Order: sequence, then C-alpha cells, then structure tokens
Amino acid sequence: MVVSLGIDIVDLEEFRAGLTESLVGEFFLPDEISYSRTQARSWENLGARLAAKRAVFRALGAEAGGAPTWHEVEVVRLESGELDVRLSGSALALAGAQGVSECRLSMSHTKRTALAVAVLEDGKP
Repeated sequence: MVVSLGIDIVDLEEFRAGLTESLVGEFFLPDEISYSRTQARSWENLGARLAAKRAVFRALGAEAGGAPTWHEVEVVRLESGELDVRLSGSALALAGAQGVSECRLSMSHTKRTALAVAVLEDGKP
C-alpha cells in the first residue's frame, strides 16, 4: 500500500549554470557521479538524480524535521536498467518510522527539465 508520494522538478539550465565540483560532491555519492559521467550530457543525469533525491525527501516528509543529508539517499541504476533507491542514516530511520518497506522511483529529463517521482510503500496489499 502507498504510504507517501513525492515529486520534484529541476530546471536543468539553472542547475548546470550553478554546478561546481564542490556541489557535485555535496549532493552526490561517488557511484552516482561515476555513472552520470558516463552519459553524454552528465548534468542532465545529475539533475534528474537531484530531483529524485528531493522527491524522496518530500515523500519522507523530511522538510518537517530530521532531514536526511544528500548522501543518505542514493539513486542506483541496476543492471536491468531499473532504478533503485538506497536509504541510510536518518533517511532510513524516517522510512522505518513510517513503515516503509520499498521506495519506487521514476525519473525523466528533457534538455530543459528533469522530473522525478518517489512512491513509498509499506508492502501491504
């Protein structure tokens, strides 16, 4: 059963204009950076990952307190091509407190925008 839903959109032109190596390291984990840099326009992939992390934060209600850090939500592309979300630290604690057993994620981007939707589920029918 769905526990919560979060959505976020990123303006990729604005994101790219403000993107520095320092911010990349602040927002993303090494595997996220490595994967994104294999893509032709890595900033689009990083922007979609930022939208995904913020969508997860919203779904967790992280704005209300106990906010996780950027590195506590990891977006992973599996060999199958599917997306996975790995939570740790306070993000995992927030999910556990809400009975979340699974986080489903969808993200997409164009040349101008990146969009992500996170759906938190408790595993009950």
